[in-house]
Amino acid sequence: MANAMASTNLQALPTFPSPAQTLPSEALLDALKMILFGAPLNEVLTSVARLIETHSKGLLCSIFLLDEDGLHLRYGATSLPEAFRAATDGVCIGPDVGSCGTAAYLRQSVFVSDILSDPKWANFKDSAVAAGLRAAWSSPILSHDGKVLGTFGMYYREVREPGPDEIQLIDYASRIAGIAIERKRAEEKLRQDQRELRQLIDFLPQHVLVLDTEGFLLQANQMMLDYNGHTLEEMQGPGTDERHKRDVHPDDLERARNERRLGLASGVPFEIEKRMSGKDGRYRWFLFRYNPLFNEQGRVARWFATATDIEDRKQTEQRVRNENLVLREQIDRDSMFEDIVGSSEALRKVLRQVGKVAYSDSTVLILGETGTGKELIARAIHKRSNRGERAFIGVNCAAIPASLIASELFGHEKGAFTGATQRRLGRFESANGGTIFLDEVGDLPPEIQIALLRVLQEREIERVGSDRPIPVDVRVLAATHCDLNTHVAEGKFRQDLLYRLNVVPIEMPSLRDRAPDIPLLVEYFIDRFGKKAGKKFRTIDRKTLKLFQVYGWPGNVRELQNVIERAVILSDGDIFSVDETWLKQEPPQVAAPKAALNGALLSQEKEMIEAALAESHGRISGPTGAAANLGLPKQTLDSKIKRLRINKYRFKVPQAS
Repeated sequence: MANAMASTNLQALPTFPSPAQTLPSEALLDALKMILFGAPLNEVLTSVARLIETHSKGLLCSIFLLDEDGLHLRYGATSLPEAFRAATDGVCIGPDVGSCGTAAYLRQSVFVSDILSDPKWANFKDSAVAAGLRAAWSSPILSHDGKVLGTFGMYYREVREPGPDEIQLIDYASRIAGIAIERKRAEEKLRQDQRELRQLIDFLPQHVLVLDTEGFLLQANQMMLDYNGHTLEEMQGPGTDERHKRDVHPDDLERARNERRLGLASGVPFEIEKRMSGKDGRYRWFLFRYNPLFNEQGRVARWFATATDIEDRKQTEQRVRNENLVLREQIDRDSMFEDIVGSSEALRKVLRQVGKVAYSDSTVLILGETGTGKELIARAIHKRSNRGERAFIGVNCAAIPASLIASELFGHEKGAFTGATQRRLGRFESANGGTIFLDEVGDLPPEIQIALLRVLQEREIERVGSDRPIPVDVRVLAATHCDLNTHVAEGKFRQDLLYRLNVVPIEMPSLRDRAPDIPLLVEYFIDRFGKKAGKKFRTIDRKTLKLFQVYGWPGNVRELQNVIERAVILSDGDIFSVDETWLKQEPPQVAAPKAALNGALLSQEKEMIEAALAESHGRISGPTGAAANLGLPKQTLDSKIKRLRINKYRFKVPQAS
């Protein structure tokens, strides 16, 4: 910047043939060289003053610099007698303060031909006379933006009026002095800025590095040097490979070296996690973030890197993994929840409910979105119950045609309908003494709902084509992703049947509500599908794990399972990762049913729900969820969201990783 400033000001200098011809060209060149090559300011100013003094015999010059307070002038260079210099150094600028003080105040040249008769010299006349001075001319030294930097003064021992050449000369000298002062101050400011920046970087709670394009260390902040216990020269001394062998944990060395090489070759920001040795010989985990600095041609000129201590985070992750391992071992020992993976509070609450309800024979209604593991919970209840050694029969009510569902559930007699060539036992009879699980119970036709109500009330069934009741000892577990209260209001589900089913409700949390379980689920499914595919993965890509944690998972655990299975099958290396485009699908839109409300009411209802979702950041359940704000049950709100085709995931705020 200083070079550019000096070049600009030099080009702006006007050409004055007469004075220039009388100035020694070599002396002028020497003065300019001193400016350009950064000589001390007092030497440069003294050289400029001496250069001007050669113009006229008996001429004395001085250069004042304006003090930082902007009020006082102090000598930067002078050949004036010592007594006069002592009397005038530090003079305050003003309208009647000699030639220099007045020139700085007025920001224009002041020419005094006779000091004895000029009122501006009244306070300094005696000192001037004692020094043998009679004429004093001064010109303000101005910066490129018009600020006063000081003054250039010319003194004679006789009364003298300035001629045109001399007026040009003093202006010429002021401009050269201005260039020197501005350049030096710019250099000092730059050095000060660099010192402050260095101090700031040294005090950062991170390690900071500057690398060349090949990755060789150029600079490091004090924080890093203190951690390593090496000087910058020692850090720069060994080659990159040797330094890595010395400082990087052996288990991380090859991986970190390859990731660094590929990252530097890519020319784009990248990250590496590795353990670094401290001066105490202990290793700590650091996250290195590398960012390129490009030159004007768009090529990488430098790499800036920061290293953040993540030892505590790694320790926490390891502790969580250990806790999850202990939990899984406990689950396996209990032989109850072997396929239910997770340790979040939301899931623990469900498992506590399972533990309490399992030993009773009460009917349980399991609620939750598709893919949340409702059948796993039903199996867990059965396995821990007194019926655990007997049959567990699962029925997907939505998958059986309406014309066959009665026969599937209750059986049929020979000849009961076309194709009934022999007696057939139904699912209830097959589950006698055990448990029947009615999945998607909300999809049962009305006539089957009546029959199911009788089973729950009387504990007996009738086969299709028979009028003889058959007693059954079956525990009924039901599940649905629908809002049965809404179905009741719409006449699609019997209210008395809902009361019979909803003895003990258990609500399964969505995967979004149990986000802390995602890492454990990912590890579980990778291990499960990896064994099937004969593959072993060393680690999980951090970006993949972060992507998993911020994704909305409309399909819940089932969708997560399918994504991981696909990734395991398609993966080639030992680092598990997924294509992020797999998780950018819009959730399936549920076709809006025929509504009895008119368009205006539906629109108003949709606006109210969307406003509540926005306020709760997409959360439906809980004390601050949209359901509570609207005064609705969670299942009712879920049903309305689907009917009105509201994309609730767009209101969701991603969690920080």
